[in-house]
Amino acid sequence: MSEMTGHATLQKEKYPAGKELAKAKRSRFLRQAVFGTTFVGLVIAGWFYSLIGYFIPLCMVAGVGLASVRGRTWCNWMCPRGSFADTYMKAISPGRTIPRVLRGVPVRLGVIAFLMAMLTFQIVRLWPDAYAIGRFFIVLLTVTTIVGIFLAAFFHQRAWCSICPIGSLSSWVGKNRRPLKMDSDACVNCGICAKNCPMQLKPNAMKERSVMEFKGDCLKCGLCIKGCPKQALKF
Repeated sequence: MSEMTGHATLQKEKYPAGKELAKAKRSRFLRQAVFGTTFVGLVIAGWFYSLIGYFIPLCMVAGVGLASVRGRTWCNWMCPRGSFADTYMKAISPGRTIPRVLRGVPVRLGVIAFLMAMLTFQIVRLWPDAYAIGRFFIVLLTVTTIVGIFLAAFFHQRAWCSICPIGSLSSWVGKNRRPLKMDSDACVNCGICAKNCPMQLKPNAMKERSVMEFKGDCLKCGLCIKGCPKQALKF
């Protein structure tokens, strides 16, 4: 019994970052709860007042624009659907590994090309009826959200974020903005950073490879930094 108590005490001594991590998670969750709930309200309201659908292109511009300066920050909690995923869809997700193919360039380009082609066709067809175009935005948002829910139910709540057009463009535009860096001498490869990453990235892999795979998908949430017991990570 005393041995177990000693082990627990040692863990607390070794992991003082736990409090900071818990605080960061709580703050992030509260923001996401607000934006995620707002997302649900906007989708429902959009079916009754179609002009609400124009918040979608605004999100596209905001997400990619912010990525050009700060990396894929928008997708952390400012993206209403991303917040909806972490707040609500997490409850139905088994938390499986996001399939590598979904992160690949071919699939991402395919999704972007398909949705942009559909978007262009419908805007040209419906022009200049602003209400009809807004309604199409709502239909598109609803359908892609349903796809996201299915992906969450089978894989991970953020699986859709791997192929989301705004997310993909933000990932590529902001790939080298505010990069995550590691002190490889301090890192003990405990894996706590990977465990806390909402996009299932593995910052600890930088210890051996000096680069993190799919680093453009880093949401700059800082949970890996807050949770690192050795303070080996920073932006």
